[in-house]
Amino acid sequence: MRSFLKIFLATLLAFIVFAVIGVIVLMVMIGKAISPEKVVISPNAVLVLETSQPYNEQKLSNPLNSLLKGQANEVPGLYDVVRILEHAADDDNIKGIYLKTDGNPNGFATSEELRRALLNFKKSGKFVYAYGEGMTQQAYYLASAADKVFLHPQGGLDFAGFSSTIMFLKGTLEKLEIHPEIFYDGKFKSATEPLRETQMTEANRIQTAAYLGQLYGNYLTNIGKSRKLDTATLHRYANEGLIQNPQDALSYKLVDGLKYDDQVMEALRSRIGLEKDADINFVSLTKYESAADYKSTSGDSKIAVLYAQGNIVGGDGSDDVTISSEQYIKEIRKLRLDKSIKAIVFRVNSPGGSALASESIWRELVLAKKAKPVIVSMGDYAASGGYYISCMADSIFAEPNTLTGSIGVFGVMMNLQSFFKNKLGVTFDGVKTGQYADLGSATRPMTDIERKFVQKGVDSIYATFKSRVVTGRKLSQSVVDSIAQGRVWSGVQAKSLGLVDRLGGINDAIASAAKMAKISSYRLREYPEVKQPLERLLKSLGGETSETMVKKELGANYTIYQQIKRLQLMNGEVQARLPFDVTIK
Repeated sequence: MRSFLKIFLATLLAFIVFAVIGVIVLMVMIGKAISPEKVVISPNAVLVLETSQPYNEQKLSNPLNSLLKGQANEVPGLYDVVRILEHAADDDNIKGIYLKTDGNPNGFATSEELRRALLNFKKSGKFVYAYGEGMTQQAYYLASAADKVFLHPQGGLDFAGFSSTIMFLKGTLEKLEIHPEIFYDGKFKSATEPLRETQMTEANRIQTAAYLGQLYGNYLTNIGKSRKLDTATLHRYANEGLIQNPQDALSYKLVDGLKYDDQVMEALRSRIGLEKDADINFVSLTKYESAADYKSTSGDSKIAVLYAQGNIVGGDGSDDVTISSEQYIKEIRKLRLDKSIKAIVFRVNSPGGSALASESIWRELVLAKKAKPVIVSMGDYAASGGYYISCMADSIFAEPNTLTGSIGVFGVMMNLQSFFKNKLGVTFDGVKTGQYADLGSATRPMTDIERKFVQKGVDSIYATFKSRVVTGRKLSQSVVDSIAQGRVWSGVQAKSLGLVDRLGGINDAIASAAKMAKISSYRLREYPEVKQPLERLLKSLGGETSETMVKKELGANYTIYQQIKRLQLMNGEVQARLPFDVTIK
């Protein structure tokens, strides 16, 4: 017994000692993860920018991964990247940028903002070298801004023009005996087409061809300026399929050389002035961000930049890329009541969502506008509900490639009665106290009078939406009627129609806000405020967000998942949502 007790106590003591040591080590690791040491950038550094990285509006981070990997695992937000490049242009330790261009999942407006930042960086006289093994069209758009573009000798460069494809589910629903009840306003409001058609309607084909042509024209124009090629020549390359292999890309002057990785490294050494085989001091964006004081500004006054990215939903959403009405009402109200904040820049990157949530956010922004200037800066999308929450601003900025407008609404209710009965053998019965007590039930078809009720509600929301645009944009009812109809417009088209005021990025919107607020020096404050490191660490213990995990798993098929998810969100609540996701292939 004594022997057993000794062994037990020794084991217990060892366990306690190891547990204490483990906790100490863990706390040290956590401390490093949430409070990293200041990084010092040594001379002759080359900043690395990877175009395959998605850049959201705000910084995303996972402290748990940082802890496990022993290094920072934060992805700078889009505006962070813009400011980092501005700072690097004046940093004597940074000699140039190495652009790794094997892909680009970012949207059109995001790519435009990044490309403009690269061109501004080049004005400092520093170099930008781009290299890719297999460049997509979106990746090449960024690469074309570089001084030198190198392609792997056995790689590839996609240069075949743009296409937009929509998946239609009407046939699938018919096979499953699922009958959607569809209500919408606007002849171009094609969000419900996948449920009610087997191919694009003529109206949708017209609007798609119009915006796709606008995006493609801007794409060719900007590449042509950088590569000193006219747009007609570039269009011929794509239209005739002339870029079949790396040698074609070189022959037609889309790239400056075909090189392997070691040869690109040698070109960089030569440009910097290093000896052969010398180590190149590469610095990642994340590392440079921790070293550079790029956010420092002077002045007692503040300008708030409020980021709104993702689907617009009711309630208090917890997703980092969701615009929940409850959260944003609180955020906007807080900024309105803070007297030290002299203006609000509302950065919108949203395809829309709940019409009711959009109206609630719109209302709070109208109140804020009475207290201080409100400027909207549009990202990749500010369409339908995204435009709803933007239209009241004092001034609206959009990128040429922004997709906006889509002023229209719709509602969908699924009738699953036949599906349950004939496919699953499930039937339903019940009792109700009123004729319409079960209106909207998925277990029976709607009556004609119920359809009229719902359509009347959709019509009312559409009329309200248009009235918000009439008031906010100071346009006549007839003009808004003609440019609404659910039609999607590019930023260039929207400007000519009076839906936006100017073409430009976040910096332009901030400068306009300062001018309207009549302040020359100010500090920027960004919202929603980034969670404290420990809070982010605890949240990350649950793993990555479901959206991030699905995106990694599905890869190129992620767009199909998005379409199915969007169809799921359609059911029940009236929506003000962009009719499709634009995927360029």
